[in-house]
Amino acid sequence: MAPEFSLVVTLADAAHGRAIAVEADADARARIAARLGLAALDHFVLTAEVRAVAGGIAAKGEVQADLVQKCAATDLPVPAAISEPFDLRFLRHVDAPASEDEEIEIGSDDLDLLPLEGDRIDLGEAAVQTLSLALDPFPRHPDADRILAEKGVLSEEAAGPFAALAKLRGKPDA
Repeated sequence: MAPEFSLVVTLADAAHGRAIAVEADADARARIAARLGLAALDHFVLTAEVRAVAGGIAAKGEVQADLVQKCAATDLPVPAAISEPFDLRFLRHVDAPASEDEEIEIGSDDLDLLPLEGDRIDLGEAAVQTLSLALDPFPRHPDADRILAEKGVLSEEAAGPFAALAKLRGKPDA
């Protein structure tokens, strides 16, 4: 399956350093929005500096996006502007666990290491993944609490385990 927003950079491209600034067109934004479950992706820009490093390619930059997610509680639109920096290393020899059952520890230096695919990377795909990690996992519309209350849905405070105790505190002793 073809990536929604592909931008291939080779070791040769990165050898002397390269500045990249690219904006996704409407078709690419629609495909990215569908993949990430967004109501809309109105703006998606990738800016980066890429350079060769020992064993691969370094890419440092930022992903900017104007998007609309759906409220987790009401399905109403929740607009958001995201500006997410990244600092990635694509290396030839990124160690992988020997088996799925093997437990590995990841240090802070290992968090942004990705495998180099031959002599190239797909910086566009990395940008889409960066955006996906920056999204609010539970977007909430500002009017969600009011709308839910009008429909008779109790808030966490009203329905939680301490709600009954709070009610008892207000009653006179019998």
